[in-house]
Amino acid sequence: MRFTAHKAFFAWDFEEEEKWINEMAAKGMNLQGVGFCKYVFEEGTPGEYQYHLEWLKNRPNHPESVSYIRFLEETGVEHVGSFKNWIYLRKKRADGAFDLFSDLDSRIDHFKRIARLIYVILAIIALYLAYSVWICISRPAALSSFIPIYIVYAVILIGTVFGLIKTRRTYNRLKKERIMRE
Repeated sequence: MRFTAHKAFFAWDFEEEEKWINEMAAKGMNLQGVGFCKYVFEEGTPGEYQYHLEWLKNRPNHPESVSYIRFLEETGVEHVGSFKNWIYLRKKRADGAFDLFSDLDSRIDHFKRIARLIYVILAIIALYLAYSVWICISRPAALSSFIPIYIVYAVILIGTVFGLIKTRRTYNRLKKERIMRE
């Protein structure tokens, strides 16, 4: 039996998203496909698969990404789906441990890519906010109609800044850990 779940995760919450998908797999609901806030599951054997997510440098159809995904598939990893640069991967638990980030540097690089994504999101929010302010300055009568938009921008901006702080903290912690190991 297939069913679709709709759930929203922010880019910086990928570990929580991965945990949720693995909790679903532990209940026998195996991920079959993904979309924007959309997860398609199919009933299967509880705990059969372990899932991981990764933000690629390039889109999944880019030659470099295709080569990387093929390499993973040769090691027994299955590419379940992708959304933007996110890829959703799984491996049968019976086949052994499944860890995408075998070393500290690859984990650091992953968090660096996520931080770059958040910077892009912040830039887009700043542009929309600047445009809205410009409209309100040029047409003061429009200010009242933009107040709800400013509230939404503020909430999104605060959430995005929080996500950036969370991501940067993890990134900095991993860099310190690498320095201590050297």
